[in-house]
Amino acid sequence: MKENLFGKTYEELSSIVAENSLPSYAGKQIADWLYKKRCSSVDEMTNIARNHRERLKEKFTVEHTPPADVSISSDGTRKYLFSTVNGRFIETAYIPENSRHTLCVSSQVGCKMGCFFCMTAKQGFQGNLKSSEILNQIFSIPESEKLTNIVYMGMGEPLDNLEEVLKSLDILTSDYGLAMSPTRITVSTIGLLPQLLTFIEKSRCHLAISLHNPFPEERKKIMPIESVHNINKIITLLKEYGFNSQRRVSFEYIMFRGLNDTARHINGLASLLNGLKCRINLIRFHSIPGTRFISSDDQTIEEFKNKLNKKGIVTTIRASRGVDILAACGLLSTLEMKKNDMKEPKTG
Repeated sequence: MKENLFGKTYEELSSIVAENSLPSYAGKQIADWLYKKRCSSVDEMTNIARNHRERLKEKFTVEHTPPADVSISSDGTRKYLFSTVNGRFIETAYIPENSRHTLCVSSQVGCKMGCFFCMTAKQGFQGNLKSSEILNQIFSIPESEKLTNIVYMGMGEPLDNLEEVLKSLDILTSDYGLAMSPTRITVSTIGLLPQLLTFIEKSRCHLAISLHNPFPEERKKIMPIESVHNINKIITLLKEYGFNSQRRVSFEYIMFRGLNDTARHINGLASLLNGLKCRINLIRFHSIPGTRFISSDDQTIEEFKNKLNKKGIVTTIRASRGVDILAACGLLSTLEMKKNDMKEPKTG
């Protein structure tokens, strides 16, 4: 099979150029066609000599995969489904809000982290997405050129696929690629060490940590990864590194009734995050099948926010979007996967 040029970094393209005896400047030309001109074939690269294009076409192609389906919410949110291997799907959410146009992308098919409140985790781990598959979610939707912000908060754990995620970030932020400001991109993680340190050192993008409980023993009951990657060690690393207004660290905190929404948890958060310049985003829990969790009510969430702000921690409530199109990440892809499984002929 021919190899896809799309999704390759400038360094990788330069190696391809050298290995195929093309002029050294062809690497920049190819990158320009792929990411700035958004070409769909090698033939479109008209400033590259025909014989060089023919040589490239023998081994390489330029491929983009359109969405398999889209669901449109009454609030303008669009949830795109992209097909992957073995009848599986990934989800990509486009969220317009005034002049801000955010895309939430996936980094894996399924997830192996096992968080008990996550529908993606219930799918199990199916595989990592390549850089080309991550970027395809950005390049292949109708709103692509409107995008102002990108968040890696879709299906999967980005730091569990760190190499491909870093490649995609390099293409998004480098001059040869889309030249987006790193401050327009946020990568969300459950907190994997030492991958977290590698990300901090190799990327300038914002960081979001899925926290959901300040107490390790309680966090472990809903996020098994706490047994391996302790939240206190994660916070220590973040404090040692230091963040500022140019690079933000935030904490995602899903509100569960009676589990993490008490005064004790407010005090626990204040203690845990003391000395770290950060913010907390409170998130309403969107119910998924097979879980006992219930979202805190709006009054509790509002009071939780106000008390954290009084303690000096900037805290906001994330607006719920796309509720009428299965807002919780993983629901739509799981539904589509089950449809496909039902279509498969039974044997035996």
